[in-house]
Amino acid sequence: MARTPQTPLFDEYTLVLNGLLRVTHRSGDIDVRAGQAVIAYRGEWVQYSSPGPEGAEYIAVCLPAFSPDTVRRED
Repeated sequence: MARTPQTPLFDEYTLVLNGLLRVTHRSGDIDVRAGQAVIAYRGEWVQYSSPGPEGAEYIAVCLPAFSPDTVRRED
């Protein structure tokens, strides 16, 4: 399942607890597995998906904090 692409105004630190999280960015894809983390920097175009049958369980921390006004999702 893929989420809508976004170009947020915050840094997003994501730690995967279970499964596989795929992070798509302008240069390609990064597969992040349980026990791994990834940082998406503010202003970077990203799209998150969990292509495996088990999905993904993860914790995301946004600095500054997430808000609907600063996530800048594409329509």
